[in-house]
Amino acid sequence: MSKSFKNISVVASATMVSRVLGLGRDMLVTAAFGTSALASAFYTAFTLPNLFRRLLGEGALTAALVPTLHEELKARERAGAFALVNQVASWLFVATGVIVVAAMAALLQAERLAGVARHGGVGAETVERFVQSADLAVVLFPYLVCVCLAAAFSAALQTLGRFLEPALSPIWLNVAMIGLLGGAVYLGWSPTAEGRMLWLCGGALLGGFLQMVVPAMALMREGWRPRFDLSAGEAVRQIARLMGPTVFGSAIYLVNMAVSRIVGLSLNDSAVTVLNLATRLMELPIGVFAVAISTVVFPLIAKYAAAGDWPNLANAYRKGMRLILVINVPAAVGLVVLAVPIIRLLFQRGAFSAADTALMQPVLAVYAVGLPFFSFVNLVLRAFYAQKDTVTPVRAAVLSFGVNLALSVALMGPLGTVGLALAGNVAIIAQAWYLQRALARKHPALRFGHLVRDLAKVIGASVVMGGVVAAGWWGWTRAVPPSNVTDALALASLIAAGVAVYGALLWVGKIEGREDLAAVIAKVRGQPARARPPA
Repeated sequence: MSKSFKNISVVASATMVSRVLGLGRDMLVTAAFGTSALASAFYTAFTLPNLFRRLLGEGALTAALVPTLHEELKARERAGAFALVNQVASWLFVATGVIVVAAMAALLQAERLAGVARHGGVGAETVERFVQSADLAVVLFPYLVCVCLAAAFSAALQTLGRFLEPALSPIWLNVAMIGLLGGAVYLGWSPTAEGRMLWLCGGALLGGFLQMVVPAMALMREGWRPRFDLSAGEAVRQIARLMGPTVFGSAIYLVNMAVSRIVGLSLNDSAVTVLNLATRLMELPIGVFAVAISTVVFPLIAKYAAAGDWPNLANAYRKGMRLILVINVPAAVGLVVLAVPIIRLLFQRGAFSAADTALMQPVLAVYAVGLPFFSFVNLVLRAFYAQKDTVTPVRAAVLSFGVNLALSVALMGPLGTVGLALAGNVAIIAQAWYLQRALARKHPALRFGHLVRDLAKVIGASVVMGGVVAAGWWGWTRAVPPSNVTDALALASLIAAGVAVYGALLWVGKIEGREDLAAVIAKVRGQPARARPPA
């Protein structure tokens, strides 16, 4: 089994734990707050620092830092790379600190203006939702500083070939939020919804601190020593130049997401919560597999790009893309077919009612259809970043923003929350099409045509699997009364049957790369893997 495949397994396993905890966190939040205006206010407020995190941390910074660190390691070894980490972290601390102070001041001013509008009788319910979101955002914004520094430390670890600690990072956030909100709900720390919400926000801040400290300690074990250094050598300037277009593109994405949340807040109390929960379920396969694959493949293709080794870069890209499609296409079909029992089992308790399940089901189904495209974009963006092309992703982001904004406005009236989900899907499809087309023009070896045969096998097997699972669910609902226990049994049985049918069809169809799976199975069984036949 190749080293990269082992790394993917490590990251996927750690990410699976964090995503399961994330689901547990959302189950606890929905049990405590349901789809109330307060829950929507929290999800909107927490979106703001998370979007800035993507703007400055995990997106633009990682895209610029990883290739530059590879160059520093090659030219000046670890001493040079660690000096660069200190410089980047110092500048990041200053920049995010300024943003946090400015954002908190702007939010407080927005609250004042909203209060004036509310007293003037202008859209009282909508204004109240905005005021609640602004209140919580003021509390949550310091999270930005910690999580952006965490992204820098994690990028450095990935460059050094350590993937476990970065993958574990979200676990600390989820554990902290579950612990503090759970204490407020079940141990009686706070009897009111507002008090429990403050405990939840406190958990987010504690989790952000842990997300920063854990990778920093792992980096220190590699020999790094933190030092405040605002010098700006050529490597820092190169990172700034590379970040410029990506920050602009991420800013477009930031505005895009903010517009979606604002539109959702203006629509009704539950829209933002429903969209967030559906996104969370969709992100489970993305986070566990697509992001894990992209995280491991990115440093690999960055190394090949730096060496000008295009054949190996193309091979790594195609392998990563094939794995993403093999996993996420059937996951999308499964989410569509089993949306109702999944939502009912995970969220329908406490303040989350059967009516909320019915409201969320079509939203999840729409989002699920876009799942392969979200995963696709995640990897194709890394292919551009590895080549230090940050301009093309900006153009794709502009296209996505325009499509999402236009369709959100057009569809929110006739289709409500489903219309917002549909607009997001079409926008990501447009972004995926533009990026892949541009990538193929630059390097014909990266054309999607190389994967068409495999994609046809994946789609065919997924459709058959979906039919088997749908038939099984239809029969189950007519034979067994619904409950948490029966839903759990149905999901376990039908998912196992679906995986077996899908895997058998792919194996019989001789999809490329099945030898890697055979090697994994053999290793688990403690048997030597068979040698691959010559090409």
